[in-house]
Amino acid sequence: MILLDALNWIAENQSTFFGAFRQHLVMCATSLAIGSAVAIPLGFAVAHSPRAAFAAVNLVGAFRAIPSLAILAAMLPILGIGFLPSVVALVVLAIPPMLLNTIAGVRGIDPAIIDAASGIGMGRRERLLQVELPLAVPPIVAGLKTASIQLIGGAALASFIGGGGLGDFINTGIAIMDMARLLVGAVPIALLAIATELLLSGVERLVKRQG
Repeated sequence: MILLDALNWIAENQSTFFGAFRQHLVMCATSLAIGSAVAIPLGFAVAHSPRAAFAAVNLVGAFRAIPSLAILAAMLPILGIGFLPSVVALVVLAIPPMLLNTIAGVRGIDPAIIDAASGIGMGRRERLLQVELPLAVPPIVAGLKTASIQLIGGAALASFIGGGGLGDFINTGIAIMDMARLLVGAVPIALLAIATELLLSGVERLVKRQG
């Protein structure tokens, strides 16, 4: 059985497998952290300006139409191969869903709530931290969930530019026509995506209940 062969390969090559697994997680976590640091503040910055929000949404929409592999390939002549260009490419992949959800979350706040906050003397910073941010958290978490799942799958393509990770097993399996080796990379990626979906869906539900 092919799956059993894959499990046997993992058992016999644990250091190689878990090294690639850690590399995959580090790429995804680093890209998500950088993407969040860019997308969420930017989303709050442009959400209050209809023109800026419109421009940001359309620009991000254009980026989302670009295939992940094309983004990775575009990094080659700029940054070469390895971990850094892989992370940069994945950051570009992670930003759109988080930015769009942040803008949607802020623009979806009832203006009467903002007016009430201003009416009781809250300054811009206080409104942001005490009113807008808490109310926008559920859409932001949804954006984080979408970005995380996209990154887990997209990171498999980083193997094409020397990023390492579980994608190496997929590429090797394709190259040598070894389905078991392909599954060594594909199955953990699928399980990781499912686990992330379940975890962040739980966080999303918890945030909505708390809200």
